[in-house]
Amino acid sequence: MPNNIATPTPLRPARPTSRRHAPDTARRRAGRLVARRRAGGGSSARPAASGARRWAIAGAVVGSLAALVWNAPAQWLASAVGRASGQRVLLAEARGTVWSGSAVPVLSGGPGSREASTLPGRLAWQVRPAWSAGPALRVQLAQDCCLGAPATLTLRPGIGRIALSLEPAAEVIGEWPSAWLGGLGTPWNTLQLGGRLRLRSPGLRLESVQGRWQVDGRATLELDELSSRLSTLPVLGSYRLDLSGEPGTAGALLLLSTREGALQLSASGRWDASGVRLRGEARAAAPEHEAVLGNLLNIIGRRQGARSVLSIG
Repeated sequence: MPNNIATPTPLRPARPTSRRHAPDTARRRAGRLVARRRAGGGSSARPAASGARRWAIAGAVVGSLAALVWNAPAQWLASAVGRASGQRVLLAEARGTVWSGSAVPVLSGGPGSREASTLPGRLAWQVRPAWSAGPALRVQLAQDCCLGAPATLTLRPGIGRIALSLEPAAEVIGEWPSAWLGGLGTPWNTLQLGGRLRLRSPGLRLESVQGRWQVDGRATLELDELSSRLSTLPVLGSYRLDLSGEPGTAGALLLLSTREGALQLSASGRWDASGVRLRGEARAAAPEHEAVLGNLLNIIGRRQGARSVLSIG
């Protein structure tokens, strides 16, 4: 048999394909799925965290504003009183807060005036939230020199209006020296009055509606044993000024009368948004008093014989 016949190469059995790559692929897929789920959970958590931060910031702002209002300095109240009165009623040396503080009451002639007069002792106040046919502020005023008992006011703000009520007092609400009026300037600084001012009221309510004042109730200012440097008489007399109003009527009626004295005063008028208007007369009670009252009658008003025409406002 010929020897050039090729001998066939024996076939090797085929090796099975390795399966180690399959678990790696499964693990990668599972990792991507977990990552996607985590990414999805993070995106929903971010708005919740952002909302919590906004609420925290809002709470901090509200808390700061509340603290600012509660601790508002007394000087803020003093500035408000000065603006409202045209700088004629001032609260000097204000201490404490708007809600609890004290100051020295001053009467002034207004902006640019050098005239001013103070009261002895400090006026103290306490302001608390209250309810009086709606939200209101209850104010208590105390002053050793001039208020026998704490005076109570109720302030009720509203849209386009504000109401101020003075609670009734069985006795005198307050008593002040007449010389205090000298701080208001002319003519009080010229008259240099002596005596006492005494306020009584069975209840009074003032309400401003779109700039127009309405008065409900009564109040009486008594001027006891007045004197003046313009007369040699030790006492000119005692007088009373009555203020009264009715609901729904703008302003209030004013009536000045003489209780007793050598100088007789009588006048009537109104108090409203434009101010105080009084018309009347002043005269000596007896002919023997005309000489000693002459200078005072000339200052009070225009002379018409034995009387002087009284005109205020």
